[in-house]
Amino acid sequence: MKRIILFLVAASLIFAGCKKDDDTVFDQSPDVRLNDALTKYQSELSGAQYGWKALLFPQGGGAYFFYIKFNDANRVQMISDFDSASALTVKESSYRLKALQQPSLIFDTYSYIHLLSDPDASINGGAFGQGLLSDFEFYFNDSTSADTLKLTGRMNGSRFVMTKATEAEANAFTSGQLKTYLFKNDLGQIQQYFKRFTIGTSNYDVNVDLATKKIIFTWTDGQGNVLSYTTTFYFTLNGIALEKPFVDGSTVISEFTDFSFSSSTSTINLNASGTAASIKGVSAPIVVDKDAPRRWRQYSIDNSLYWISLNGFHVNGVDDAFGVNTLSTDTSNFYYLIYWAQPGGQSYDIHAPVFLNRGDSLDINYGIAQRANLLSDGRVTFRYVGDLLAGPFPTTGPAVLTRDQLLSPQGYYLVQTGPITYDMVSAADSRIWITWLYPF
Repeated sequence: MKRIILFLVAASLIFAGCKKDDDTVFDQSPDVRLNDALTKYQSELSGAQYGWKALLFPQGGGAYFFYIKFNDANRVQMISDFDSASALTVKESSYRLKALQQPSLIFDTYSYIHLLSDPDASINGGAFGQGLLSDFEFYFNDSTSADTLKLTGRMNGSRFVMTKATEAEANAFTSGQLKTYLFKNDLGQIQQYFKRFTIGTSNYDVNVDLATKKIIFTWTDGQGNVLSYTTTFYFTLNGIALEKPFVDGSTVISEFTDFSFSSSTSTINLNASGTAASIKGVSAPIVVDKDAPRRWRQYSIDNSLYWISLNGFHVNGVDDAFGVNTLSTDTSNFYYLIYWAQPGGQSYDIHAPVFLNRGDSLDINYGIAQRANLLSDGRVTFRYVGDLLAGPFPTTGPAVLTRDQLLSPQGYYLVQTGPITYDMVSAADSRIWITWLYPF
């Protein structure tokens, strides 16, 4: 019994000693330390005389640049490379710092940062209900420094990195010198879908996705093997910067600068990390995905559902060039175009406009049946079989123009742009294409 009592007394002394040592680890309570951290971050944010350069990397992909200026009254001004308007116009909103388990920075009124998180996919090109899986509430990481603050999104884990700007940079950003609008305008003037990047004696297919801020380089090596490299980019005062440099042998590219567009040759001349280069529209890619047409059709067959197009054909720089969105009947309006491969096990495919009627149900009032021919060179052509029995096909207008374009004898290349998205590009003229989406 005495041994048990002595053990308990010794144990209590040990634990008491441990508690006494623990009490000396921090001189202040957790609440005091957290408030001190918030005060420090507030001073750093508003104390940056010329504001901050910031990069936001949403979980949904892409890289987005912001210039941000905080004041000590919880107001913030910013510009962004999200689009041409946000690159030119300074927007003011509010922010606050709050203790949410960790010291956190919250942009609490709608700002350019919220554009990436907006659940309306028509705003940012992301997914409906999710946007680009970005954030507008961030917690501070321990790896921050005096000139750089590193944060992480509280909801989706987006990376957010802010670096102090210089006076010259602040003046340039606020005077509208961010280059997003110049590059977009130049790129938009190349009306061909396929674009060829040339540097020295090397040529690459280059696909620039302005919506997701991605560049895809595709090429073949000396043995004919197909190679591909994808990286995100963001806009700078001088041009665009690649998040991760493109490397092919001795060619290393981290940025594109000094853009100039030649209308006579439909070419963007530029500087690629110190070397003269160009981007030019071409009629066909270096590398054709020969299996893409089969995958596109088979996906419709396997899932017993159709592909949709919201705007029909893009022609010579014009979206919905044939005006399918103007189609209507006495009781319904155009909703989308469909392409359905072998519906119900039929031997043909169908193409038709779908209408939304006043009862919020979908109608097919007319359309055509056709058969697809998958060619060995990676093209697909469509042969007219007949009109659908739903109703008489119009003799003029957007539906006829769309049907005739679909049946172009030269056919189309298919370019897979995402897990359930394809662009179908005219082999006769790459200035013509249509985007197919899978609706579910």
